[in-house]
Amino acid sequence: MKTVIGIDVGGSTTKIVGFDSDDRLIEPIFVRAHDQITSVYGALGKFTSVNGIALSDISKIMVTGVGSTFIGDEIYNIPCEHVVEFPCIAKGGLYLSGLERAIIVSMGTGTAIVYADREGASEYLGGTGVGGGTLIGLSEKLIGVRKIDHIIELAETGDLSKIDLRVNDITKSEVHPDLAPNLTASNFGKLSDVATKSDLALGLLNMICEIIAMLSVFAARGHGLRDIVLTGNMATIKKGAEMFYALNKLFNVNFIIPENAQFGTVIGAALSEQ
Repeated sequence: MKTVIGIDVGGSTTKIVGFDSDDRLIEPIFVRAHDQITSVYGALGKFTSVNGIALSDISKIMVTGVGSTFIGDEIYNIPCEHVVEFPCIAKGGLYLSGLERAIIVSMGTGTAIVYADREGASEYLGGTGVGGGTLIGLSEKLIGVRKIDHIIELAETGDLSKIDLRVNDITKSEVHPDLAPNLTASNFGKLSDVATKSDLALGLLNMICEIIAMLSVFAARGHGLRDIVLTGNMATIKKGAEMFYALNKLFNVNFIIPENAQFGTVIGAALSEQ
């Protein structure tokens, strides 16, 4: 059995996945990427051990991500091929969603937005520096919490009415038929003196999700699409997913968070060998 491995070396995590000779997906894993080279070798060792794969079973390693420049042309004498990240985002998003065409959004430390179709076309549409890194950095300064699991836990019990200014806070009459009364008029525009750490954590998460959502909506409209596939680590945050889904009807789009969404880019990297 010959296995193709994909490795995505990101700003905060290294992810690894494989496809066997029958093109079956092997269970992906990730490790924290405090040091890119160390994390790559650690991820590969863990992946092969957990899945019972010998190094001799691996035919090629496809490497992508911002940290992939630290990796040479071989790992343990296995050939490495470096692949551009944005086509990987496209391939992975379509594979996970099963769609023919879509806007694929990769939400990691920052955010990238890509157009993709089954004919192999992909186009990087832009993105934003707002992402998981923003959530962690601002949380550390505002509430003294940096660990992402703790930020998410706090956000679960937050109250946005103590943070955000809504349309119905500033007017009692209809401004426009497309403006729902509970639509955010200003993130942190109604910040209360008694806002708790939980309120602030939720406000930060909501602000980041709304920024990413609106950029994605604009990208989808520009390509005549409704389907927007969310991938990356931030796609796994339950509270964030609720925020995206709440915008589907309002903006006539279809936000999709597929299974294994956090591994979209690395799956696309492994598929690039085909």
